[in-house]
Amino acid sequence: MGDLFGNTQERRWYIVQTYSGYEKRVKADIEKRIPNMNMDGRIFNVLVPEEDREIKKDGKSKHIKRRIFPCYVLVEMILDEGSWHVVRHTPGVTGFVGSGNHPIPLTPKEANDILAKVGKDARPKVEVEFEIGDMVQVKNGPFAGQSGPVVAIDIDKAKIKFRGTLFGREQDIETDYTDLEKI
Repeated sequence: MGDLFGNTQERRWYIVQTYSGYEKRVKADIEKRIPNMNMDGRIFNVLVPEEDREIKKDGKSKHIKRRIFPCYVLVEMILDEGSWHVVRHTPGVTGFVGSGNHPIPLTPKEANDILAKVGKDARPKVEVEFEIGDMVQVKNGPFAGQSGPVVAIDIDKAKIKFRGTLFGREQDIETDYTDLEKI
């Protein structure tokens, strides 16, 4: 197995596949095994990628965490036979993502994109109960009483556009989704 790993001493992120629902248990087990197996200088970080979600329903918000990659855990490590063995033989791990028995690391861009998505500055994604075509009415704000079909949803800005009448003309009106209700 030694020649599968080369002589690299570079820290890289690897993807480890787990049994369904075992992601957090695998993370905890790998973290326990690091000091027990003297891997402090070989295995550095273990991450279950999750994102915050804000679900809006019936005018109420609920914050939840949702796994971005179910059945996968990311491990930052220097890959060699010892570190591979410690991670691969952790209960709940089914293998590494790669070619055969050779794990393939994430590219630096892939790793940075994932880390940015789950980082402290990551904004919660919003899930709304509205879909394009739904009839909505504005509950409050400057457009209170206006109604029409939803024509666009901008999750990042938490805004919804609906077709309404302004100044006697039909046009798209953008408002915060919390100001709307289905009719």
